[in-house]
Amino acid sequence: MAGVSAANKCASKGWNVAIVDALPYGGTCALRGCDPKKILRRGAEIIDSARLMRGKGIDEGGLSINWADLMKHKHGFTDPVPQNMEDSLTGNGIDTLHGVARFTDENSIEISGNTYEATHFLIATGARPRPLDVPGHEYLVDSTDFLDLEVLPPRILFVGGGFISFEFAHISARAGSAPTILDRGARPLKGFDPDLVELLITRGADAGIELRRSTTITAIEKSESGYQVSVERSGQPETLEFDLVVHGAGRTPELAGLDLDAAGVEWDEHGVHVAAHLQSPTNPAVYAAGDSANTPGMPLTPVAVFEGKVAASNMLKATTTVPDYAGVPTAVFTIPELARVGMLEQEAKDQGIDIAVRYSDTSGWYSNYRIGETTAAAKILIDRSSDRIVGAHLLGPEYGELINFLALAMKLDLTTRQLRSMTAAYPTVGSDLGSML
Repeated sequence: MAGVSAANKCASKGWNVAIVDALPYGGTCALRGCDPKKILRRGAEIIDSARLMRGKGIDEGGLSINWADLMKHKHGFTDPVPQNMEDSLTGNGIDTLHGVARFTDENSIEISGNTYEATHFLIATGARPRPLDVPGHEYLVDSTDFLDLEVLPPRILFVGGGFISFEFAHISARAGSAPTILDRGARPLKGFDPDLVELLITRGADAGIELRRSTTITAIEKSESGYQVSVERSGQPETLEFDLVVHGAGRTPELAGLDLDAAGVEWDEHGVHVAAHLQSPTNPAVYAAGDSANTPGMPLTPVAVFEGKVAASNMLKATTTVPDYAGVPTAVFTIPELARVGMLEQEAKDQGIDIAVRYSDTSGWYSNYRIGETTAAAKILIDRSSDRIVGAHLLGPEYGELINFLALAMKLDLTTRQLRSMTAAYPTVGSDLGSML
């Protein structure tokens, strides 16, 4: 999406623009990530919602996910994306190329034996699963494979304690599988408030998700009934049996095949080295955005989009505008969902900010009582000296939408007094915001 947003912006100003991808057009988010994942989650939401209303007027007997039909629903969205996106780009006068691109010098790339020269290049190649150096790593499937499973197996191991593992495990558990998350650290979802993460882990356990902390995978072997996975915790080895092992242990920029050294572009495992305005300091013709750029921005599609637009603007105008990363929210779409914007509590304390921590157990509030949810909470961090929000952390149904209010308040530098002055439609989840503050 970084590449598409930049290409359209440059073409709209009359520049001669080409874009290339070795994969079908659409990018990770639309084809292999955010969008299809949340379509599958819809099935899990319905199952979970019915279970929460058991004994409250809903008899969910016989309700189940038909995985094949749910996957067909997903394909109804993803299948048209590549052609629609390519048609949109060509309609805007952009040349759409296909193949693997690699630099041959500072101003040239080669694609399928053809050489292309340009004044400016934007690298927006995204990320790929981080290689796991364990015997049997070839048996791992990645998030792309999971989102295309024709049949969901009964026993699934998710390796890594991040977004991918938690979101897929929450879908799998409601679809009838027994998922296990294996995390080599003591604290999964490290980018989120630890108190809320623990509440989510307990909620997940009630749904049938097993979490193994401080556990390292040492080998994967094919067996007659699936895969034997060797793990180790506190020096104690153990062998576990699964039908599917999914890589959820982080991603790394997809740069190895670009031959960036030939273009004089500095890069490492964190991405292309860029100045704050997204230009390579070692090759001024090259810019980078999204997951492939080493920037302060989180690896999120909206961040990639606005970095792509800023890079395009700097190319067009020969300026050095720096992206504004303030007030960018992020969410883990588990059930319920976990969301964050701004600093963690410890980060704020480490910076010496005098914070008021407004913590609310919202599980008994009307919005959650209405739907039977038993796990929900909010933690909002407010700078006492300015009455401004420096961080907000939410766990609960629809809180992925609610976090946007708090992100906007941070972006516009609103005080909590100003935010509380909003009169919300009632009864809505948004109307809970004043009480959280």
